[in-house]
Order: sequence, then C-alpha cells, then structure tokens
Amino acid sequence: MSVLVVGVSHKTAPVSVLERLALTPDGVGKLIADVAAIEHVTEVTALATCNRIEVYAEVDRFHGSVEEVSRLLCERSGMATSDITSDLLPHLYVHYDDGAVSHLFHVAAGLDSMVVGEGQILGQARDALRTGQELGTVGPALNSLFQQALRVGKRSHAETDIDRAAPSMVSAALDRAVAAVGPVTGSRVLVIGAGAMASLAVATASRRGAADITVVNRTETNAERLADEYAARSLPLSSLTDALGNADIVISCTGATGIVVTAAELTAARGSSERPVAVLDLALPHDVDPAVAELPDVTLIDLRVLADELRDSDAGREVLGVRQIVGQEISAFVSARRQASVTPTVVALRTMATGVVDTEIERLFSRLPDLDDAARAEVLHAVRRVADKLLHQPTVRVKELANSDGAVSYAAALAELFALDPDAVDAVTRPVSPTSPTDLATEPQP
Repeated sequence: MSVLVVGVSHKTAPVSVLERLALTPDGVGKLIADVAAIEHVTEVTALATCNRIEVYAEVDRFHGSVEEVSRLLCERSGMATSDITSDLLPHLYVHYDDGAVSHLFHVAAGLDSMVVGEGQILGQARDALRTGQELGTVGPALNSLFQQALRVGKRSHAETDIDRAAPSMVSAALDRAVAAVGPVTGSRVLVIGAGAMASLAVATASRRGAADITVVNRTETNAERLADEYAARSLPLSSLTDALGNADIVISCTGATGIVVTAAELTAARGSSERPVAVLDLALPHDVDPAVAELPDVTLIDLRVLADELRDSDAGREVLGVRQIVGQEISAFVSARRQASVTPTVVALRTMATGVVDTEIERLFSRLPDLDDAARAEVLHAVRRVADKLLHQPTVRVKELANSDGAVSYAAALAELFALDPDAVDAVTRPVSPTSPTDLATEPQP
C-alpha cells in the first residue's frame, strides 16, 4: 500500500481554475466519500483551502487510482467534458509514495504556501485529518502521515523564525524600491492581488507612510475587504491600466500562472511620463513580464533580484533551516515506514519458525516419554535458541536493506525463500478498525 496525492494549487493553476474547484465543507465530504468508493482506495481525506485542493489516499494500485481521483476532481470543476483535458488536467499534479510524504511535509511547514512560512496551513492540515476521521475514511496510514506532518510544521515554527520570512521579503523589496524612486512615505502604491502576500504588502506600505494605496484584484470583494482594512481603495482588474499609470510603486503578488503586467500595458499606462516607477514582482511564478525591466524610468525588482539578498538575510536562513528540518523528518519517516513494511514478513517468518519448533518438540517428547520436566524445559529452551539465532541475522539485515533504494523487495524475497503463507503475512498487515475518530488522533509511537 502507498500514499497517493492528486491536487491543484496556486503554483499550478490560475485563480479562475481554483475558484471553480472551491468546495464547501459539504462538498469536501462528498469528494472524500466518492474517492473512498474507488476500488483501489483504502483510506482518504482532502486538504481544501482557497489556494489548493489536494486528495490524499492510501491505495493498492497507482494507475487506476490516479485516473479515478483525477476524474472526480475534474467533475468538481463544473467544466464540460470536452474542456476538462485542456483546461484542468494540465494543472493537476501527482505525488506518490515517498514523494507524497515529502509534499505534505513541505506543505505543513509552510514552504509551499503563497506566503512562505504562514502558520494557517497547519490548522487546515489538522482539519483535513479531523474530517477524514469523522467520516471514517482515515486509517492508520494517513493518520500516521498527517500526525507526523503536523509535528513537522510545529517544529519548523518552534525552532526557526520562519514566520518572519514573508514580511522580510516585502521589506527587502520596498528597500530596493526606495533606492529607485525615493521614500515610500508620500508615495502612491498599487498592490495587485488580495491574498496573504498582498495583505503583507499593503500593511507594510501603510506602515511606511504611503500617501495612497490601491488594491486591484480579479475578485472585487476580496480587494474591497483588504482595502477597507487599511483605509485604502479598491479597483476591479479591468481598471489595472489606469492604476498602473498613477502608481510610483507597483507590487504584484497574485499567485496567477500567467503574466499579469505586460510591458505593452505598462508602456500604454505611462504614456509620455518620465516619472520613475518601481515594479515589485513578489509572485512565484512571476506576474510581471521580464521585458518591463527594459522600459525607460522603470525598475523591476523580482524574486531573482532579491534571491542573494534574502539568502544571506535572517529570513533566508530561517527558510534554509526549515528545509533542513523537513529533510530530516522526511528521511526519518520514510526510513521508519520502509522498516515497518517488512515487519509483517518478519513476524510471519518467526511465527512459522515457532510452529516448526513446537511441532518437532512435540514429536521428540512423544518419543522420549521418560524425560522429566526440567529436561523437557532445557531441550525446549535450546531448540528455541537455535531457531532464534538462525533467524536473527536475516531479520536484522532485511530491515536494514529495506532502507536501500532499488527495485528489489527484500521482504518479498524473504517470503519467497522461506515459502511463507501470503495469508499469514496479510493477517499481520491487516489493521484493526478504530472504534471512534479519537482512536486515530493519538500520537503514533516511535
């Protein structure tokens, strides 16, 4: 059995696609129930936020499961069947087995968020686990995976200052802008986007004394909500050209997958103006056409420009620290999981050996009826020690070899060499059904 992730997020899809996939709590429950009904799925839950929808499933077959989960996600988009392949499938991503573990740990640590290091994702991951527990679709595999992911996220925030990474990025970009166009104080700032990074940009510009702040976003209600919070003003995306012409500093952080600000649009907006303008592209992938940097009196500041500065900054070091933590946790979890995968085979092997010993001892004692209890105990102890010593090295080595990469399944080889009964191995693997969601919420033992 292996974990499969099929999803779409701000990194792979434009806002228009994410909006069509947005799910209510009831919709999340329906999606989980539909995935749970797939033949090859044994456990499932979903992580649904405004920036991502991801299905996590424990499956016994890769290809059939990927196709069915992808189909169900496509159906949630409301697209016509003829449009699904071209409009949605290119935005889906798939992670499997160790890759699925790595992805969830990066998500929980805040490294995959629009705003690096944001802590809200921890609560959302916890909600995904709880929803699956309440629906009875989360079992030992996903419970263990999500519990460990939550600990990775908590450790990242406890041992580093990753929460400061995004504010530091905005501040560093504005410092660069000051060098190009002068102080933020008294300037006119245009923020494109209304997500978490845009909120940080508006807050930082306001704190630095910007005279006028305008928020432009595809969804007007989101722009209005952000603007009202900081006494700014909002405009629809259709007014972007006019807004560009009036700004001294433009900050774009929409999370879209295509270009939002083109060189032609900015040229048209500025007309014959020779007033300097700084364009800050804080999106990944980028929002602003790189050709903007070639325009007269325009300074483009993007993540590539900021990379070296942020790498050497406190924020950059915190991100690096979190990446190291996540790497350590992935290695430890994958190693433990691989060792656990051979446990049923080892248990079945030792059970078989015990059965052989018991049978032979019974036969021996039937032939030597005059042995007293002390002698019988000594013989039994000796035979069992011989069996244990013969099995010790193979079982230790198979656990060690389970951590090595390669196509060889050492557990399968051991089962084949000793002709182990597959039903005996499956009996050890088969989980005990929990009696309630709280049974699954306990911390897994090391």
